[in-house]
Amino acid sequence: MVFDYKKEYKEFYIPPKKPGLIEIPEINYIAVRGKGNPNEPEGEYKTAIQLLYGIAYTIKMSNKSGKEIEGYFPYVVPPLEGLWWQQGIEGIDYAHKERFEWISMIRLPEFVTKEVFDWAVIEASEKKKSDFSKAEFYAYREGLCVQCMHIGSYDAEPETVAQMNAYMKEQGYEQDFSETRFHHEIYLSDPRRTKEERLRTVIRHPVKPV
Repeated sequence: MVFDYKKEYKEFYIPPKKPGLIEIPEINYIAVRGKGNPNEPEGEYKTAIQLLYGIAYTIKMSNKSGKEIEGYFPYVVPPLEGLWWQQGIEGIDYAHKERFEWISMIRLPEFVTKEVFDWAVIEASEKKKSDFSKAEFYAYREGLCVQCMHIGSYDAEPETVAQMNAYMKEQGYEQDFSETRFHHEIYLSDPRRTKEERLRTVIRHPVKPV
């Protein structure tokens, strides 16, 4: 059976539409850092997505290319995720997307070591005749968070974030954004194939006790 992280870790990827607390352990990712509006047709974000999926599928298909990776198991490539922030403010100002700084990422299976990752970067670069060296092996420990399933357009996210803020205050917590803790989104829908009002996005914010 093919391993699917969304199904095996539903608490991380399929949360309720109402906010809730969750503790997130350290997880390894393929990551690409960048700046700017993600909607720019030729912007950094579009390039980052190509790099992420190029490496993700190089690893996924490694068993068919003759590469033997210890502990390998068949799996579904996990969903695209993103950490977002803007300098000088806490949280996100959706009206100024040009100020975004971000880390775009895809979860790595547990059998992927730094050595396996480095092989995949070289392999993808050679096969696709492109430079994948901007991608990095990124270990991120998120810790205690409030998360919620957002249904609808990305521009409507402030409504869900407001519910999350109200919930965390009721529970005795406050936001804990920092240089290592960010606004986090997990994209469960492909915006190219899904109507805007049906898009599913997990929103996750770091918190700490008041």
